[in-house]
Amino acid sequence: MLMLAKVALGFSAAMAAAGVYVFHEGVIRVDVDEHRAEGSHVHFWVPATVVATGLHFVPPGKMRDAAAKVRPYLPVLREVSKELQKYPDAELVEVENSQDHVRVAMVSGKLRIDAVSEDGDVVHISLPAQVLSDVADELEAKAPGV
Repeated sequence: MLMLAKVALGFSAAMAAAGVYVFHEGVIRVDVDEHRAEGSHVHFWVPATVVATGLHFVPPGKMRDAAAKVRPYLPVLREVSKELQKYPDAELVEVENSQDHVRVAMVSGKLRIDAVSEDGDVVHISLPAQVLSDVADELEAKAPGV
């Protein structure tokens, strides 16, 4: 019985360590609500680590093509991702008219995009600024000549 308790404790510690690693960069959150007949309601949270890890599984040819297409924008993406991390709480853009409202801000180190349309459709996206750096790093590694 004591051996079973030790195994359970070891397994629990390993799962806790894995959970800490997976969530160490934060969570990407996407919420979409369409307020109309048969509208969609999509809500999901994904560990941000999945993006960096997932980029390693993109077929090399597809990654090279994507990197070649965004090559002119990589220096800008690199600088924006660095600068956003310096401003953990800042409003970047807010546009509001009689029909729609869009807000882009850094909130607690996460890039947050909130949009509400005239129809009442709501979109909220939140992702850690570190994710942008991870994507820029991976694309730079695959885009020769940058």
